[in-house]
Amino acid sequence: MAFIEEQNYIHRDLRAANILVSDTLSCKIADFGLARLIEDNEYTAREGAKFPIKWTAPEAINYGTFTIKSDVWSFGILLTEIVTHGRIPYPGMTNPEVIQNLERGYRMVRPDNCPEELYQIMMLCWKERPEERPTFDYLRSVLDDFFTATEGQYQPQP
Repeated sequence: MAFIEEQNYIHRDLRAANILVSDTLSCKIADFGLARLIEDNEYTAREGAKFPIKWTAPEAINYGTFTIKSDVWSFGILLTEIVTHGRIPYPGMTNPEVIQNLERGYRMVRPDNCPEELYQIMMLCWKERPEERPTFDYLRSVLDDFFTATEGQYQPQP
């Protein structure tokens, strides 16, 4: 995603269903059907466009305004999918309930077996104000450090 960010593109549909994983656990982002080249750091979706609500940033849900920071929000949701082995975000909530709760400042609680450090990264991705969310370049650096520090826990199973 750091490369996509550097190229001034937004994905707009970043979620586990759109990540291809090889036998060697190499991950590739797929399904660029909603991707757009952005000008002036922002893309506004046409009225009536549909998006996966549980992965979409509040500003995109409410105003149809997408930036790379909207993808950062979705990346935080993707991290919960990884930690929970594919559980749908906001379990037990309907799309309208998710929208209502986000407007009130709700954020998903730390999933079971999720290290506190990783949860704090998720919370950075879910900052209300898009400009307060980290860049993908920053996330790459922080996650590289995190995985280096915990690498013994995440070895592929034979």
